[in-house]
Amino acid sequence: MAEIHALIIENNPYNAEVLERLLVSVGGSFTTVQDSTHVDSIIGTLDRVDVVFLDLEMPKRDGFETLQILRHDLGVSAPIVAYTVHTSEMEEARAVGFDGFLGKPVDPARFPDLLAHILAGQSVWETP
Repeated sequence: MAEIHALIIENNPYNAEVLERLLVSVGGSFTTVQDSTHVDSIIGTLDRVDVVFLDLEMPKRDGFETLQILRHDLGVSAPIVAYTVHTSEMEEARAVGFDGFLGKPVDPARFPDLLAHILAGQSVWETP
């Protein structure tokens, strides 16, 4: 897999670290944002974003609102994947325009294949 850069928007440091380690294991790099209200200023500093992993439940601005800002206000065209423990929200995530869904915890053995599918433009809707 060619090197990719992911934007992780996750307020829980442990959950962010898990995803960061998975990305490093496949040769990827990442930028992590723990406060979703800072996404607007941080995204402009990035050379590229190949995929976004977005937690749904965050204080101040939830993942659904952040998705709309990423797509409509900031023009992010990279796949945006819901990354959450709230697997009951999968259908809502699909309906509002997420490109995929990874329920926590993500299976480390499956992550490389899931990421490859996401980067190839294929929808991945995965729960543990």
